[in-house]
Amino acid sequence: MFNVFSRRTVLGAVVSLAVATGAAHASTATDFVNSFGGRLAAVVNSGKSLDEKKKEVLPLLQENVDITGIGRYCLGKYWRTATPAQRDKYISLFDQVLVNTITDQIGNYQGVSFRVTTTSTTPEGERVNALIDRPGQPEVNMQLIIGGNPPKVVDMYGEGASLRMNQRGDYSSYLARHNGDVDALNAALERQLNHHQ
Repeated sequence: MFNVFSRRTVLGAVVSLAVATGAAHASTATDFVNSFGGRLAAVVNSGKSLDEKKKEVLPLLQENVDITGIGRYCLGKYWRTATPAQRDKYISLFDQVLVNTITDQIGNYQGVSFRVTTTSTTPEGERVNALIDRPGQPEVNMQLIIGGNPPKVVDMYGEGASLRMNQRGDYSSYLARHNGDVDALNAALERQLNHHQ
């Protein structure tokens, strides 16, 4: 239904956190990336089953990725017109869609190396640039936007595209075709999750 989060973009960002081994220079953002990454790496690189890994990664994502902030941004102007009940349901569904997108791909990444190349300040937060090397595949340039206190991932860029902007465009187009009905979007997200199961 939706071009729900480019798997390469989302998983690349998470993998870049999971295998972080160094930083261009010390900052709150690079410290965050290395700390969160170390915890993810311990799970992703363990000998546990894929189901066990997914269960362990879930709370790490929910703690370290600003899912509510990203979800609110993706809903755009429709956030203001949604009722509190519609917002709550949407954020719950959005959380599940994002987490499914990430955890479904964990088993596909092994032997990945990563290095932070630069960091810079943006209006949204600190941008951490990284190169991800995957055996037998082209190197990927990934950027993570880290913001807030405590710090969290607030956006991810892969192949020059913002996760939040792409998803916002998809949701806005859908809502425009459905007269701004957030219930229609929530129903579509529910169908997507049911299909996933």
